Amino acid sequence: MLTPLPSPAVHMLRMGLVILCAVWCTWAAPSWAQNSPPELEVHPQTMQVGNQHLQRNGAGIRYKAIFKVYSAALYLEQPATSLEAIGQLTGSKRMAVSMLRTINAAELGKLFAHGMEDNMNKQQFSKLIPGVLRMSEVFNRHKELKAGDTFTLDWIPGQGMQISVNGAPEPAQFTEPAFYQAMLGIWLGPKPADTQLKQALLAGKAE
Repeated sequence: MLTPLPSPAVHMLRMGLVILCAVWCTWAAPSWAQNSPPELEVHPQTMQVGNQHLQRNGAGIRYKAIFKVYSAALYLEQPATSLEAIGQLTGSKRMAVSMLRTINAAELGKLFAHGMEDNMNKQQFSKLIPGVLRMSEVFNRHKELKAGDTFTLDWIPGQGMQISVNGAPEPAQFTEPAFYQAMLGIWLGPKPADTQLKQALLAGKAE
């Protein structure tokens, strides 16, 4: 006949099992579950742009110092790990941004213009200045982007780039493929706005 364990021993045994279970669960949990912040849940794994079904290539968070500014996700027809590879894709594309704090929209437009310029030579950038001005006007009209606001930059073959703010398409037209590629360069170029975000958007394999 087994002798029952005294109460303190039972308690210690139970605590040991709980700790063991917690350690095992942490070790066994998939890496994506540990590395996926809740702010990225607004970006689904698939997206319909134009008439094309796109997959999420990567997603991450833009930090300014220690502050989270926005989350972003890149959608493509097939996986790509560099800005150059994305430029060779002929289908639809989307950069989706969801704000995590309130910022001045006009200032964001200026930062985007500087980001484009930083990732191009002066001759290339000078050819895109009319489009840069139209892009700046879009953000100037909105004055402020608040936490929870969203905007998308879509490339639709045969139409060009479409900017939408909170789901509403903007009337400005951007038909040059080079302009959309320059916009992506803000995040994915040699001098990205945030290196860790670049790596996240390119499936963690930035080149």
